[in-house]
Amino acid sequence: MTMLRVLALLLLATPLWAAEVHVAPGAGTLAAAIAGATPGDVLILSGGAYLGPVTIDRTLTLQGDGTATLDGQGQGTVITIIADDVLLKGLHVTHSGKLNQNIDAGIKITKGADRAQIIGNRLTDNMHGIDVHGGLDTLVRNNVIEGRQNPRMNERGNGIYVWNSPGTVVEGNSVRWGRDGIFSNASREGIYRNNLFRDLRFAVHYMYTHDSEVSGNISIGNHLGFAIMFSDRVVLTNNMSLGDREHGVMLNFANSADVAGNLVRGGTTKCLFIYNAHKNLIANNRFEGRGIGIHFTAGSERNMLTGNAFIGNEEQVKYVGTRFMEWSFEGRGNYWSDHPAFDLNGDGIADGVYRPNDLMDHILWSQPAAALLTGSPAVQLVRWSQSSFPAILPGGVTDSHPLMQPITIPVPDDISAYEAEVAGRWTEGTYDDIDADDLGSH
Repeated sequence: MTMLRVLALLLLATPLWAAEVHVAPGAGTLAAAIAGATPGDVLILSGGAYLGPVTIDRTLTLQGDGTATLDGQGQGTVITIIADDVLLKGLHVTHSGKLNQNIDAGIKITKGADRAQIIGNRLTDNMHGIDVHGGLDTLVRNNVIEGRQNPRMNERGNGIYVWNSPGTVVEGNSVRWGRDGIFSNASREGIYRNNLFRDLRFAVHYMYTHDSEVSGNISIGNHLGFAIMFSDRVVLTNNMSLGDREHGVMLNFANSADVAGNLVRGGTTKCLFIYNAHKNLIANNRFEGRGIGIHFTAGSERNMLTGNAFIGNEEQVKYVGTRFMEWSFEGRGNYWSDHPAFDLNGDGIADGVYRPNDLMDHILWSQPAAALLTGSPAVQLVRWSQSSFPAILPGGVTDSHPLMQPITIPVPDDISAYEAEVAGRWTEGTYDDIDADDLGSH
């Protein structure tokens, strides 16, 4: 790109008449400054309280140093953006209204307000933190969002709510408390990466969000990590779910996803839950230290599993079905910590086939009371017979090429410290008012 062209683009991006305008704190001062500003102006906000709500109806930059507080006084949305190319940076935005049905928020980007940039702000005590509601190509970067902590989690708002806003990029944010970290609904072509989510219902909650990316995010101590629902062609890579209560990753009516390089450990229930999800690649993930490694049900078909590590789960696989399923690809299966494996030729592939479930598992799933008979000679005879004569197995999962070594995914020290803080949280039974298995509540 020539220097002349660079200068031309800069002139187009910044109007010649743009000016810096210093705005004093107080009631009505910011609204008046917006009304008197020329498109392209930069409004500099010094320390103090600016009383809102306010609406930005022209291309402006609102710039603070972290000490300027925009207070919505509990009335609706604090800052509503209805113009293109608005930048908010270095502001503290607080005290929105409480009406969830109106999606009261700290910052709202409406339909037709494209290319908004929300960078380096702090949002506290809002119903929703940032509501991207129809604007295209929005950037939400490096914000700290602290939601409300009223007793009923389902009555709180989301940290970041994305609705019908293609091209949204959400990266480098820290979201704590509230309901969901990111709730993306009826959107597409978004990128949600490198965010930290703590003390929430879901870290990332997808509904009807297609052709998008969820990568490098960290979920700690939430009720559920990453819920991908009714969404196709999602790339879910290199995320961590640490100490989350229910599912680390859930694929519910999600198809053609790439689920790779993720770490799920700790918590109580399931690492990965697959419900009526098809043609997904599940590769090189580490699922560790939960009740169930993978729960696979509802007719899910043509999913490929390879290179994953299932370590120290009470039950590695719960497959509800009678079809025979092969969980390896091109001679490479998965690592199973409970597989007594040998590798005589040293090729890294175990010499014996791994089968996680037998007929008695199916009986115990459907008739839990049968657990009283688990140690009886009759049950042990059935299990011995099936292990010795696999032809009598009733269908299920087979890994014909199990791995000898698990994939390792390191956790940074600061993230490990957060993980240690929530260790044992869910043994106390304080589960709030949600049921993560009740899909109707999502």
